[in-house]
Order: sequence, then C-alpha cells, then structure tokens
Amino acid sequence: MPRFRCVVTDFTADDVSAELGVLGDIADVTALNAVTESDLDGRIESADAVMVYRLRFGERTIARLTNCKLIVRCGVGFDNIDHRFARTRGIPVCNVPDYGTEEVADSAIGLTLALARRIGFFNSRLRRGVGPWEWTQAAEVRRLRGRTFGVVGLGRIGTATAVRAKAFGLDVAFFDPYKPDGFDKALGIRRVERLDELLRQSHVLSLHTPLTDETRNIIDDRAIGLMPRGAILVNTARGGCVDLAAIPDAIASGQLSGAGIDVLPEEPPPADHPLLAAWRDPAHPCHDRLILTPHAAFYSEEGLLDMRTKGAHTCRRALLGEPLRNVVN
Repeated sequence: MPRFRCVVTDFTADDVSAELGVLGDIADVTALNAVTESDLDGRIESADAVMVYRLRFGERTIARLTNCKLIVRCGVGFDNIDHRFARTRGIPVCNVPDYGTEEVADSAIGLTLALARRIGFFNSRLRRGVGPWEWTQAAEVRRLRGRTFGVVGLGRIGTATAVRAKAFGLDVAFFDPYKPDGFDKALGIRRVERLDELLRQSHVLSLHTPLTDETRNIIDDRAIGLMPRGAILVNTARGGCVDLAAIPDAIASGQLSGAGIDVLPEEPPPADHPLLAAWRDPAHPCHDRLILTPHAAFYSEEGLLDMRTKGAHTCRRALLGEPLRNVVN
C-alpha cells in the first residue's frame, strides 16, 4: 500500500497523536502550525490530504496542490476555504458538521439563560458597585416558559438547540427554507415560512446557519427592529450573519434587552471596534447587557478530540478511495 502524506495546516502544533491514531497505518501526518496562508508555501504542494481549521485556504494555495485527494475543513463552516475553485481542480472539500453539536447548543441555551435571567447583568453591576444589592436593578424580567424561541437554521446544532429550548417550556419556532417538511412534526415545534414572520414573534432569536451570500448580515438593524421590544439575540453560528453595527444602538434603545455573541466577522476583532468599545464602556448599556465569548461555544475537550478524529477519518476515506460524506462542493 502506498504511503500517503496528510498535512494539518494550523491549530495543531506538534502533537498529532489523535490524527495518527486514525491514519498512522497508511499516512504520515505533518502539522505546519501556519499563521497565514503564505506560511504554507513550499510545504504543502505534495500533500495527498489537507486538514484545515481557521486558516484562509484560497486559490493560490489550492492551485499548487499536485496530489491532493481531499481538503477537509475541521469544523462546520467552510467559508475560509475556496471550495468552488477546489471543485474546478477536481478536489472534493468536506466539512465536519457534527463535532461540537452538543457544546454549541448548550452554549446557545446558556447565553439565553444568562441574558433572560439577567445573570450577566447582575454580576457586572454588582462587581462595579453599581445599584442596590437586590433584584430591583433589573426591570421587567419576564418568565421564559411560554415565550417564543426563534431558531434560524434547523440543522444539527439548530435542532439540538430547539430540543433544549423546548425542554425549558419555550414555544420553539424555526425558519429554514431548505429543511424538508415534517421536522416540525417530528420535533414538536413550529415551522415559520418567512424570516420576517419569525422575527416578529421571537422573544429570543438564536442563529444556527452557515455563512453564505444569502445569510450574510441576515440580522441587521431592520431585522432587529421587527423583533418584539426587549428581545434577546444569540449568535453562535458565523460572525458575518449579524451586522454588529446594529447591536449597540438596539441595546441602548431597549429594542434588544441583551445579546450573546460568540462569533465575529474578524477574530480577534480590532481593539477599536464599535461593539467592543460599547461593551467596555461602563456608561454604555452594552457593558451590562452584552455577553461576548471568543468563538468558544464549540469547545470541550471531548469536542476537540471529535473535531480532530472525525477530520482524520474523512481523510482516511479519501485516501482509501471510499465514498465521502459531507462533501460541500
């Protein structure tokens, strides 16, 4: 059997034991620990399979691959890979859509609870010594049970989040024009045919959609303006799905009572980004009502291992000529 070469572009520096546990009998695994795409120059051209995490993997690199049988994005989103160009080169691109399903769903619900029950709000203000040491600091906290929890995108993570929200007694509705009929019946939730219709009824809106031309800035100031006053926005999907410029004013006006954002269009964000400026400013309502996490919703030790081994198994299937799953191009 030929000896293959599998390259991990980024994320993993030296320890490739997880990948070798899957590929070691058929392939050598090299971790390049690249920071930028140019770091790959002269190091990746002969790879038979490539595992990519957050690194931009574009046309200039793909064009130089001479033996590649697969590019796998070790994660759910794949907008950092020029998958369309890879298709013109005959290289399949796969993703790993199921590695952090439980973790992201748990995080979406965790952000919802922290915002709806004003946990972050109380903690932030008490730490600063602002306001009395009692519940009266938070106005108009409403019971969650019976409120509408809107899900945009009923894929694996969206479904897991919907099931969790339903367990809390929330009225779960979803918008997903690509979801076949019947999932609403199977899950005991409601299907909404138009996004605007979902927005108008969602006291909590949770995003679980990939980033595409169709979903870029799908939630902007107009969309937020359609939501019930005092609604909550949660994004654990892709940063580009929300127009971040709309959030500070929406929170300041009370249109949003809070937002939980795990993903940003640029990570890390510029230090002077208006959203971060509002979040850091004790005089701005975002300081107490906005929760930011560093693209960590997916994280658990088990999730990291799943991400690596599932990506490696995808490479193994490609190298052995077996049918591929989760091909995105």
